[in-house]
Amino acid sequence: MGPLKGGFVTRIINPNFDLTSPPPVMESRRWLDGMDFAPDRPLINLSQAAPVEPPPKSLRAALAEAALNDPGAHLYGPVLGLPELRAEVASQWSQAYGGAISPGNVAITSGCNQAFCAAVSTLARAGDAVLIPAPWYFNHKMWLDMMGIKARVLPLNADMHPDVVAAKALIDDKTRAIVLVTPNNPVGVEYPGELLAQFYDLAKAKGITLIVDETYRDFDSRSGAPHSLFDKNDWDSTLIHLYSFSKAYRLTGHRVGAMIAAPARLAAAEKFLDTMTICPNQLGQRGALFGLLNLSDWLAGQRSEILARRAAITSAIAGLTGWTLLGVGAYFTYVAHPFDLGSTEVAKKLLRDQSVLMLPGTMFAPTLEQGGDGAPERQLRIAYANVDRREIAALFDRLHAFST
Repeated sequence: MGPLKGGFVTRIINPNFDLTSPPPVMESRRWLDGMDFAPDRPLINLSQAAPVEPPPKSLRAALAEAALNDPGAHLYGPVLGLPELRAEVASQWSQAYGGAISPGNVAITSGCNQAFCAAVSTLARAGDAVLIPAPWYFNHKMWLDMMGIKARVLPLNADMHPDVVAAKALIDDKTRAIVLVTPNNPVGVEYPGELLAQFYDLAKAKGITLIVDETYRDFDSRSGAPHSLFDKNDWDSTLIHLYSFSKAYRLTGHRVGAMIAAPARLAAAEKFLDTMTICPNQLGQRGALFGLLNLSDWLAGQRSEILARRAAITSAIAGLTGWTLLGVGAYFTYVAHPFDLGSTEVAKKLLRDQSVLMLPGTMFAPTLEQGGDGAPERQLRIAYANVDRREIAALFDRLHAFST
């Protein structure tokens, strides 16, 4: 117990939480406290990778209709999600990937983060290990840290792809899973299908699980299926696939994600999900189902716009002296800056001097003090999905003018 304060005993916080880094987006928002931005140079916020506009009007109308006239939209539902939504995911994913996915392979979750937490909770306990690439998606790392699960850092090659040979050397009898995100957050790169197949084969040979988070699959620049993992025999003995409806249909506040895995895995996950939220958001699920059934053309337009912004970013960085493009895709660009300051100092100075908010690489990878190689001190993540091409041009005008 801690010291007496005001007549109450303050108990020590779980040390795993003390050792977990704060949420980066929330941390960066605190940098905005007390700041004012000139009318002729408003804030360009590149910190968060989530839609900032509401869903399209037709989807909002469907949500309103459900809220008014569907009593079930306000009640508890099945822990693993609406049967109609699970069936539609199974059907569309089977068609998209060319594999055999049944509704019994699909669970609907309260966002993709919860899908990840549920998946890992069925696989590992404190003292076990999970392989994640660095730079990592920060919420993945945070969950592992809070649960006392060792995050083993998987090195990347020059293409910012995880290294299969290095992964093999990191696996021991404590290792339970490999986690890959494609298109990647924070780096943006799209992993080749052949690379995912190599990781699948490694996981299968070692008797561990491959978790593939495809939150940004709808904005992949490639045509056709990004991989053929669902085509493999007994794929669900090795693979767990994660997805988010938030990015596709702007349902961020409704919290709807999906986990595709073996039925036995989902039966275990049901215990976690029932304890956490009892059931996914009912209105959000109805919105996701409406999107799957009605918004394919609208989503194709959203993808085209994101790809146009990606092209604008790629072109502009090429003309920025000293900056290096490390990865780009979906919602993200990952860059190396040319300055002598560390990435956190650069990010804060960009905010003060140029009204630009982006996240430093130290929020996504181990620092020197944590055994890292120092590269994160040179790196920044630019989440560009919420800035149009006019704002992208303004961003690079400001970066050209920036100095330390």
